[in-house]
Amino acid sequence: MGADLPPLAPHPAVLSDAHLRENRHDSQELFKGKFLHAFRDQVVLPNGEMAHREYVVHPGAVMVIPMQTHADGTVSVVLERQFRYPVGQVMVEFPAGKLDAGETVLACAQRELQEETGYRANQWARAGVMHPVISYSTEFIEVWFARDLIAGPRALDAGEFLDVFTASRQELLQWCFDGTVTDAKTLAGALWLQNVLSGAWKLDWQTLP
Repeated sequence: MGADLPPLAPHPAVLSDAHLRENRHDSQELFKGKFLHAFRDQVVLPNGEMAHREYVVHPGAVMVIPMQTHADGTVSVVLERQFRYPVGQVMVEFPAGKLDAGETVLACAQRELQEETGYRANQWARAGVMHPVISYSTEFIEVWFARDLIAGPRALDAGEFLDVFTASRQELLQWCFDGTVTDAKTLAGALWLQNVLSGAWKLDWQTLP
């Protein structure tokens, strides 16, 4: 006989987290770049001891899952191939980009989709938010779906080079399985896509002028 499983816990939202929190005691700036800002903080742990936490402040970003529905009912998505210098390889990704100061997340999503792929979308739906690197960054990524796509010219940033292509849902899921896709936000986006298309997760679509 295996060991008994622990009892099911209540939903995390109803639990107290006071016994887990760390409180900042002191903060030291380590680096300030064009959009990344690094700090080393001294924190008080729940047991009263001191520790250090190094982290990067990030302005936040948006990822877009652009969908095309074809006459036969099948769905394809718009993807990109882009060289990512820190990991030294070309990555397959959904369109995404960081928020500009004062920009709304929807405006950022619309801008990044058009700039990187040339597509505009008549319908948009917010899916949710993810925190891709919670151990060392404040970065969050808002996830938006786009459909009813209209093709147009791209407007890439200076120094930005990427390929745009389409793939079926099945192709994307296979690439997530076989390691062709390893980008964390795109893996999460594939999960959202699968559940939205199956009807398990509902979206509130809005038509924009």
